[in-house]
Amino acid sequence: MALKEQGAITGIGETGYSRNSGKSVVALQMEASLAAIADAGLAPTEIDGIIAYAPSGVVAEDFVTNFGIPDLRFSATTPMGGASAVAAVQCALAVVATGVCRHVLIPLGRNGASGSRIGARVREMPQFRVVGEFEMPVGAVAPVQLYAPMARRHMELHGTTSRQFGEIAVATRRHAALHGNAIMTAPITIEDHQASRMIADPLRLLDCSLESDGGAAVVVSAAERARDLRQRPVYVMGAAEGHPDSPSVISQRPDLTTFGLAKAAPRAFAMAGVGPADIDVAEIYDCFTFNVLCQIEDLGFCRKGEGGPFVEGGAIALGGRLPINTHGGLLSQAHMAGLNHVVELVRQLRGEGGATQVADAEIGLVTGYGDMGDGSLAIMRRG
Repeated sequence: MALKEQGAITGIGETGYSRNSGKSVVALQMEASLAAIADAGLAPTEIDGIIAYAPSGVVAEDFVTNFGIPDLRFSATTPMGGASAVAAVQCALAVVATGVCRHVLIPLGRNGASGSRIGARVREMPQFRVVGEFEMPVGAVAPVQLYAPMARRHMELHGTTSRQFGEIAVATRRHAALHGNAIMTAPITIEDHQASRMIADPLRLLDCSLESDGGAAVVVSAAERARDLRQRPVYVMGAAEGHPDSPSVISQRPDLTTFGLAKAAPRAFAMAGVGPADIDVAEIYDCFTFNVLCQIEDLGFCRKGEGGPFVEGGAIALGGRLPINTHGGLLSQAHMAGLNHVVELVRQLRGEGGATQVADAEIGLVTGYGDMGDGSLAIMRRG
């Protein structure tokens, strides 16, 4: 609880997102990082902590060399797949709260569309060895194949339908079309979703996230420093991470429909001193539509099994009771392993959301979901 509001996000940056950037992963991360540092009103040499994204192969020393950082006091990685970016926010919060650093840079960039292939993607998973023993021998190799049985289990237990998954795809695509920096902007309907080809039953093409090129970055500053910088600070009220039962292998898990986020959420909400009813906007990690629905349940917005009805009727679209993924998310904006979700939440809480701005957004949350069900959560408020 001692971490509450001890740090704030003071700078955000993004590149344009595309399917073929023509740039290296190093160049994409440097571009986004320089934008975030400038957004905070800092010089690159003032960064004294870096939490790098391990799968990209870009390390803290690359930033020291390129930015001329004279005194890097802390470096780390948070190897949790898609939960890494939000887990890095918690790590940075702890570092600035204890006085180790003043300004921690969290960069992320990838050439997921032009550079990587599915074999490389699977080998990024920290649990690759265990997946290779239990899942891969029966043909489950790609992430969509690993998570499809979880979606089917939810459908069998709770009557969840594919059309309810489609509600998530349609809402996030609508937001992406309004955003201005998104790859997929053509409108889709529930019927389009239902007509899209099956990838791994019950998940269809429009249930699946993109592969993308681009970069994103944020700067987390100590609270006493944040007040003096260029932008209105966005304070981190609460943060936590959680790991599911049987964290390395899905097939040995007693409950396929509960993620590590279910353990993290009570801790983060308790630290923040708020509850689900206080959240104005949520940026929820959306590698697949099913994962969004399950996280809505694990966060406490509804009971387990009620996620399907919860997302119906525009409830998660702009103007609904819980607007989610106002940038289009991984499903329609770009797959930046969730750091674009952090950038978007900060933009919303600053009131800079443009056409997708949620009116009077004061408190929001952002989640991460990592292989094979790790969860991370940060709850933030505008300063």
